[in-house]
Amino acid sequence: MPVARVVVDVMLKPEILDPQGQAVQRALPRLGFDGISDVRQGKRFELELDGPADEAALARIREAAETFLANTVIEDFTVRIEEEAK
Repeated sequence: MPVARVVVDVMLKPEILDPQGQAVQRALPRLGFDGISDVRQGKRFELELDGPADEAALARIREAAETFLANTVIEDFTVRIEEEAK
């Protein structure tokens, strides 16, 4: 049975302040990492399916992301298939 891995990336919406990203951005030059003008922090969820990543499975994952994995008031999310193994 094929196993699919689907990734849900969750990021704060661009208009929402990201204090953790700003702290990392300020620390990078002190650590010798220059030339980085912005940092945004997010979350990554990897979900393994018991079958193929067909449209029905992706729709269920989008629903889970919208209702549980992301706070859609302040966060955006993307859903993508990372790999599919036979």
